[in-house]
Amino acid sequence: MKIGFIGTGNMGSGIIKGLLNSKFVPNENINIFDLDRAKVELLEKNYGVSVKNSEIEIVENSDIIILAVKPHIYPIVLKKIRNFLSENRILLTIAAGFCLEKTESIVGGDKKVVRTMPNTPAQVLEAMTAVTFNKNIVDEEKEIIFKLLNSFGKSVEIDENLMHAYTGISGSLPAYVYMFVEALADGGVLEGMPRNKAYEIVAQTVLGSAKMILETRKHPGELKDEVTSPAGTTIEAIRVLENGNFRGNIIEAVIACTEKSKKIAGEK
Repeated sequence: MKIGFIGTGNMGSGIIKGLLNSKFVPNENINIFDLDRAKVELLEKNYGVSVKNSEIEIVENSDIIILAVKPHIYPIVLKKIRNFLSENRILLTIAAGFCLEKTESIVGGDKKVVRTMPNTPAQVLEAMTAVTFNKNIVDEEKEIIFKLLNSFGKSVEIDENLMHAYTGISGSLPAYVYMFVEALADGGVLEGMPRNKAYEIVAQTVLGSAKMILETRKHPGELKDEVTSPAGTTIEAIRVLENGNFRGNIIEAVIACTEKSKKIAGEK
């Protein structure tokens, strides 16, 4: 199997590194193209991937084509490659707000199209990716796509109308987490903790807490209660967070992100 990337920006290069780290395919079976020649030459030098000279070369030499350019560039690239997308090739999109119908309107309703929304932890094989398929994708091909996506994290199939909400709770979530970690580390620094140790302590605790939810399958509220002793330190901190509308602000942030995603897609 050969996988082609049109675009090697933050998300594209993140997925490439994830595929390479997981050894999903041999390095030379990953084809890349980007207008920024310095980017592709660096990836070629560091990882031994195959550089192509155009978007059309990517399509002609790949079984799965991952379109990793900015959303506003999608129509331009799709028009370039649409006549080269044979019935056996799969086009996989990763752009926020670019729905299956919009993609099909350019490349044709007979093409195999997969819409995904990964996030940047793909670089460390811990991405969360939402996926939805058009009607031309058969079960065997779905299995291949899930295997590809799971090679750099986890994936879940959702209804396409939930993609905007998914953006709010996962696509953009790493940024929220980084802000949370930074703020907690600042608090540690305020209390005398060296910053490098504060980042390590907080990041590992966030990682462990997330793993507790996934592995125990307990409700987050139950896990919170297990940490919160009567008249203890944790409930005091929770009191301050609740007085600052901590959970309400997070919900509002998700709503704002979701609405922005809809606006970008032209739905509002």
